[in-house]
Amino acid sequence: MTGAPGSNEPAAGAGAKNPPAPLRPDLLSLPGLAAISLYLLVLAGVIILGVVAGHHYPPLFLVFAASFITASGGLLMLFRWAWALALAAVFLLAVYNLWIFSSLHQGAALVQGLLNLVFFLYLVRPEVREKLR
Repeated sequence: MTGAPGSNEPAAGAGAKNPPAPLRPDLLSLPGLAAISLYLLVLAGVIILGVVAGHHYPPLFLVFAASFITASGGLLMLFRWAWALALAAVFLLAVYNLWIFSSLHQGAALVQGLLNLVFFLYLVRPEVREKLR
């Protein structure tokens, strides 16, 4: 309903237009999920490059890369199965890197292990679990 024929103005009693709602308000309220998804994509890229470029990883590791990519995409769409996959990935990576640090005393493993632990603690928050479908 417009105020005058051919104009885009609202009618006198119509009130102001509401701004359009964001596409995914649940995802915007949880920016850590986007960071974790990006982290999983980076890890998948490193694994793929390690398999393709040389002798860093065996070809069987491409299964991990595929699961990281799947978890990343599903986590952005707020799927519960993707949350479980990402939770398992960051937990196992945290344990593995902290074990590497404790046995070989490599500082980089400590940093990556603590980063994965922070991601794990973020994923188990009740606010994150409530938004999943």
